[in-house]
Amino acid sequence: MARVVTPTLLSLAGRVLSLHQPVRGYRFGADSLHLVHFAHTGRTVATLADLGAGCGVVGLALLALGAAQEGTFVERDALQAERCARNLDDNALSGHVYASDVATLQAPRRCGLVVCNPPYFEAAEGRASPDPAKRLARTGELRPFVQAAARWGAPASRICFVYPAATALRLFDALAAAGLHLSRLAWVHSRATEPARLVLVEARAAGRGGLRVEAPRIELL
Repeated sequence: MARVVTPTLLSLAGRVLSLHQPVRGYRFGADSLHLVHFAHTGRTVATLADLGAGCGVVGLALLALGAAQEGTFVERDALQAERCARNLDDNALSGHVYASDVATLQAPRRCGLVVCNPPYFEAAEGRASPDPAKRLARTGELRPFVQAAARWGAPASRICFVYPAATALRLFDALAAAGLHLSRLAWVHSRATEPARLVLVEARAAGRGGLRVEAPRIELL
């Protein structure tokens, strides 16, 4: 079992979250925080679902910001699911954690907000990490996560993903195949002069209105 550090402290709008994550292995990064800020629009829903939750950073941050009253977290890595449950309790937030694969878990309810930071690489892409936890978090099929998001969301629910810009078409195709329609999109650039690094996407099952493309998000000015 990977050792766990003193909790990482994450400050959000005046509230500090305490998040246990391993010293080595998969640790959350800026991608997760971009997804938090993109998914948080100032409105509150009754429930949110965080699919492929890891230690729970995205869903927990959204709960702390008031984006939802209760959260459901799904994570296939049993150790990460255990940390997610601990983080939920330590921060006195309301929710449930399932140590399960999103492809096989039946959604117990529909949620007003669904968020997902899925694996970025298909099995044959890139160089596999020698660390099992990193390999499990980074490598896998995208389509089961998109299909699960469609099951967890209601027709009017917002479904938000973060994904590499270079393979954004794969995400767009998977969303369309699952009957989800793009409603918002934002590109994330490391610098204003560099190509986009990430895409942030909001989709809905009920296609109403057009696509809103937001201003680029620049990490380093």
